[in-house]
This record gives sequence, structure tokens and C-alpha cells, in this order.
Amino acid sequence: MPELPEVETVRRGLAPVLEGRRIARAIQLRANLRYMLPDRFAERLTGRRVERLERRAKYILAHLEGGEVLLIHLGMSGRFIIHAGDADPKRPGRFHYEAADAGTQTHDHIVFDMEDGTRIVYSDHRRFGFMDLIAENMLEANPHLAALGPEPLGNEFSAEVLGERLKGRRAPIKAALLDQRTVAGLGNIYVCEALFRSGISPAREAGRIGAARVEKLARAIRDVLTEAIEAGGSTLRDYARTDGELGYFQHSFATYDREGEACSKPRCGGTVKRTVQSGRSTFYCPSCQR
Repeated sequence: MPELPEVETVRRGLAPVLEGRRIARAIQLRANLRYMLPDRFAERLTGRRVERLERRAKYILAHLEGGEVLLIHLGMSGRFIIHAGDADPKRPGRFHYEAADAGTQTHDHIVFDMEDGTRIVYSDHRRFGFMDLIAENMLEANPHLAALGPEPLGNEFSAEVLGERLKGRRAPIKAALLDQRTVAGLGNIYVCEALFRSGISPAREAGRIGAARVEKLARAIRDVLTEAIEAGGSTLRDYARTDGELGYFQHSFATYDREGEACSKPRCGGTVKRTVQSGRSTFYCPSCQR
């Protein structure tokens, strides 16, 4: 599943070809992705101008003229391919789990032909992504968005807010942070990295972390996400930005996917371990994460 930095990278890649532009024609090549597409989906998009493109957690929100919002979730294998004139197609988001034939016509499901001649194709070989059209005034009540916690890079997120949301929680801190009601958009990779930076064991009970350590954790969450976005995302191996350059933050991972390697913290002397929590790999250093 692409995480917040990857989704933000995709949003930034789509913004120049969508924001302020009109969809001359939308083409729907199937009735469903993960869920059924809305009634008259292509018809309702055709002729509409995209006023702005936002991200909420792991969702991309395209605000359309007339008061509707196109909600997009990439799922595990969704991606956009941008065809602009004679230039080589750009992929704002390219993920390590793509099948060899992903992105071919077989897996192209939604097409946006823009007023300026740009063609934007949504391709998804697993079809775990989805799209919906929502009235703008109903956005906050939408089931996908209503229960989301604060944005970790937004003004509403702070150590005090995080501490309040962890209070009384008996779940391990790793599980608590992956709960989208606690903080929106966090995923497995960046939770591992933030816990390492803050020196907190992923198995520690969430509600028993003191205020000083919550402060370090909140700061680590912000820092690791910001750095990953600046590096262009990091969903491993062949993830690429819109310009085709690889995202390089994966080379800065301190614990993720480094099982058996020496801890990178000075004077620690520990070794990175791997365990499984709630069916997901957790990488941590038992010597310096308590």
C-alpha cells in the first residue's frame, strides 16, 4: 500500500495537468474497481473543470466545479500514466509490486482526456483502488473520511494531540499509529522509522508512553514524512516520481528492511530485528528502542 509520502508525490505529479484544467472527455472502461463506480461516472466528469487537487490521508481529492469531489484511492497497485503530446509518458507513482504487464491496455480502466490534449490514464492490475464522486458539502461525513485522525503534517497535529489520542490505549504503539483514527496517513514503513528515531519499542503499550517521549515521537513522525516527500517518496525498488527519477529516501531507511544489520545509532551496538505485528513486518532495534 503506498503511504502518505507516495500519495502526496502522486498528487504533486498530477497537479500540473489537472488543476485549473477541464476534462474534455472521461472514459470508463469497466463498471467497477474495488467497488462499483458511481452512476453515470464518466458523464458526470466530462466537461468539468478541476479546481484544485488535495490529499487527505492516503486519498487524493479532486475538487470539481459545480460542488462535487472526485475521491481517488490507489489501493495496492493503482497508478496514473500521463501522456502529454509527443513527450514520453510520465508515471507519478510507480510501485515495487507492479506486475510485468501492469500499465498495459489490459489494466487501463479510467481515462481523462483533458482540454489541452493531455491524456491521463488510471491503470490498476489488482483493482484494489477505487474512485467515488461525493458532494463537497458531504465530504466530511463520507465513510472513507469521517473517522480519520489529524493530518500528521497539518497544524492540527501536535505532541499534545497525539498524547491525548494515545491515552488509555492498551494496544502496542505500532498498532495504535497504524490505526487511521489516531493519525491519518501513517503506514508500516514510516511508523517503523519514526519509532526508531524516537527510541520507542513497537511493542510498548501506547497508553504508557510518557509525555517527553510522545513529544519525540510526534517530531519524528513529522520529520520522517517531510524528508520522504522531499526525496520523492520511497515505496522501494522502482518507485519513480513524475519526472521518472527514482525516489531515494529508501536509501535512508534506518530500520525498515534492514534485519540483521548493525543499528545505525552511534554507540548502540545493537542489531536490527524483524518481528510480525498484526500480520505486518516490524523492524526495530531491541537495544535502543524501549
